[in-house]
Amino acid sequence: MASSRSSAADPLADAVARALAAHLTGPGRVAVALSGGRDSVALLCVVAALPAARAREPIAIHVHHGLSARADAWQASCAALCASLGVPLVVRRVSVDAADPDGIEAAARRARYEALAGAANDAGAAAVLLAHHQDDQAETLLLQLARGAGPHGLSGMPAARVDARGLAWLRPLLGLPRSTIDAWVRARGLAFVEDDSNVLPRHRRNALRLSVVPAFARVFPGYPGTLARAATLQADAARLTDDLAALDLAPLDDVGRLDVARLLQLPDYRVRNVLRHFLRRAGLRPPSAARLEALVGQLACARTDARVEFVHDGARFGVHRGHLQRRPAAQPAFECTWHGEPELVLPHGRLAFVDSVGAGLAADTAAKAPIVVRSRSGGERLGLDPSRPRRALKAWLRESGLPPWQRTALPLVFCGDVLAAVPGLGVDPAFRAGPGARGYRLDWRPDS
Repeated sequence: MASSRSSAADPLADAVARALAAHLTGPGRVAVALSGGRDSVALLCVVAALPAARAREPIAIHVHHGLSARADAWQASCAALCASLGVPLVVRRVSVDAADPDGIEAAARRARYEALAGAANDAGAAAVLLAHHQDDQAETLLLQLARGAGPHGLSGMPAARVDARGLAWLRPLLGLPRSTIDAWVRARGLAFVEDDSNVLPRHRRNALRLSVVPAFARVFPGYPGTLARAATLQADAARLTDDLAALDLAPLDDVGRLDVARLLQLPDYRVRNVLRHFLRRAGLRPPSAARLEALVGQLACARTDARVEFVHDGARFGVHRGHLQRRPAAQPAFECTWHGEPELVLPHGRLAFVDSVGAGLAADTAAKAPIVVRSRSGGERLGLDPSRPRRALKAWLRESGLPPWQRTALPLVFCGDVLAAVPGLGVDPAFRAGPGARGYRLDWRPDS
């Protein structure tokens, strides 16, 4: 097998070398996502021969989806290639949910990227190299355009990004058309596998590639380069909208809580831009135009004291006292007995019993009856003023100013069947440590 040569006549080697030099400055291996297809085979061969990449002890990662009858043969082909190049191969098997509401393609893609990230991190890799090229970028833009996407969707795939764990994802071939890679592979006589599902028009990308792209290329000979340039311009536009959103968001953002009244003073298009940015910053997918308009309308029509709640991409949000904020996931009912340990680990946080003197829950409370910590079930009553009768806990919580979702999450401390204390509210006088007596301050630390 002929090796690639890093020179002006070798655009693939030059592209990979530039990407590594631009985005990898620290230590760490490089990993190549290897499907066994033409593009990933070409990328791995370049990496195996390029001194700068070889010095980083490259590995190949193959994700076995189990969706094709030929999946085992593809894995075997990858193993043979890696053996010939002297590159270690890591295989990750994944299970893809065919009934995923987003479709099997989306489910397979999520599983693939999770497997690649896991394998790369386990191997100590600093970057994962993906073999997407210019034609892939043009197809992505067309697909996003057909979905009615905005600048972020139309910007296509980034040439480089770094995820939350610090792992770099690089697409060094993104500036090269498929024809260049085809010619490179033919010139070297490289063997690769063909995915038979690529000719099935039931998948949207395949249908686009088979039916739309040939006609588009005949009418516009600059394809795919012109659309790839358009994606780059859209990426610039997306960054500008993010910059504007950050400027608009700064005076509205109170530690993750969004001031609704001040938000609605902005022009409508900037309100929508801020909300998209607010949701994207939370790691959520962008809402549809209709869903976003519905949210803006709900915020605009609600009274100041109204409770507004909505769910997006599995996350729950609510408005309390004029601020939009993310709500924690609903927690199942819980109950556990306290045996004197410094901290109880609950399903949604930790309740610490901090030593104190003359305050908090009296240390001898446990001698009266078992101390049980459990979730709210409704109808509880609590006394905080010795001169007044016990009141409904619901009333105390309403006056506390806590958002409704924080009220429902509070752990309740019972002595036998009597509510003795609620973190953040106080301790019933009958169970309160007296002057100079040992007690426990209740410190509730919910999960973020």
